[in-house]
Amino acid sequence: MLEKIVPSATVPTRASTNKSHGSLDADIIIKSAPDPLFVSDLEGKILQANDAVYELLGFRTDEVLEQSLSRFISPEETREFLAALREVIERGATRNARLNPRSASGEVISTTLNASALRDTDGKVIGAIGILRDMRELDKARAYADSLIKNAPDPVFVSDLEGKILTANDAVYELLGFRTDEVLEQSLSRFISPQETREFTSALREVIERSVIRNMRLNPRSASGEVIPMSLNASALRDTDGKVIGAIGILRDMRELDKAQALSESLIKNAPDPLFVSDLEGKILQANDAVYELLGFRPDEVLEQSLSRFISAEETREFLAALREVIERGVTRNARLNPRSASGEVIPTTLNASALRDPDGKVIGAIGILRDMRAYEQVVYDLQQSKAELQEKILDLEKFEEVVVGRELKMIALEKEIENLKRELEKITRGQNKWT
Repeated sequence: MLEKIVPSATVPTRASTNKSHGSLDADIIIKSAPDPLFVSDLEGKILQANDAVYELLGFRTDEVLEQSLSRFISPEETREFLAALREVIERGATRNARLNPRSASGEVISTTLNASALRDTDGKVIGAIGILRDMRELDKARAYADSLIKNAPDPVFVSDLEGKILTANDAVYELLGFRTDEVLEQSLSRFISPQETREFTSALREVIERSVIRNMRLNPRSASGEVIPMSLNASALRDTDGKVIGAIGILRDMRELDKAQALSESLIKNAPDPLFVSDLEGKILQANDAVYELLGFRPDEVLEQSLSRFISAEETREFLAALREVIERGVTRNARLNPRSASGEVIPTTLNASALRDPDGKVIGAIGILRDMRAYEQVVYDLQQSKAELQEKILDLEKFEEVVVGRELKMIALEKEIENLKRELEKITRGQNKWT
């Protein structure tokens, strides 16, 4: 970077007495840089350093300048630094070389080195401008992250963007049955099919774009040859500059859940009543044969369709209200639905629905059981008809009774009238006899 700013900078040694305007600018840039920055020749001798270097290492200026970098780092790292210098000569820069200089207090300080070429006025590389980054806090964070990964209860791994596994916790080895050396530095394609490898690579692209991916299915093969159904949640692994450099994947063993789902599918399929599964928007995800028999539709005419296709707009609103009740209370009872069959018949039914939950217990839909109410409503209708007929008969009987009772009352009155007439006749007769 510096050589672009000051392309004509000469070797900035202490012996220089006449500095060009360019080298003066270089001195100001070096001194003002926020990160520890130094200039060395091609043998690794330190020619210049800024205050941040002295602050980092705790040495005085005279203890750093004109000293070989080998005074502060190990022989092995000195060889690596000289190799980095050769890379600077060949390529103009080197990135993220690790250095662990020892400070004045004896502390070994973890740093990374980014170096670019220092050129003379003829463009010849005569040294390097190095920028150090203190990695202690980052290393602590990484150690903490490694600890989290190692102690996570679920299988967790880290991969690069090509799918190479960089680290994994014990749960991964326990799950797959492989040794550490059989997993680390291996491509995930060793454990999954070519098709799933392509899907995983596509998922990595999604991780780069969206930083996360959820519930991708993987079926790795274990050391024993068993294919293990799993779901993968992955998030982005970023470098210190925020660039995505890989993914952190969390696996979930789906064997028990798949068994449970297979059992639930069997229960749904073999349930005697019409039974369906819907999401929270009312889209039908699954249905048993009794549903198709009730409505007369084929599976492809029901699955992935909204329930609103089969019921009225008003009942759709009522069904969505029932779904809200399912979310809040876990169940709803005896909601009325009147779906229209393939033949156009409106079929009266009642709906009992319970919550469908994901592995984390979150409600993601409903399991609905329909009850065909046609026979029941026919019985109710027949009873109502019988009641009406009975009421009519009762009215007839009451009328008949009224007529009969009225006639009897008239007969009684007539008999009384006859008795009265008879008594009058007897009186008259006795009177006549008396006079005669």
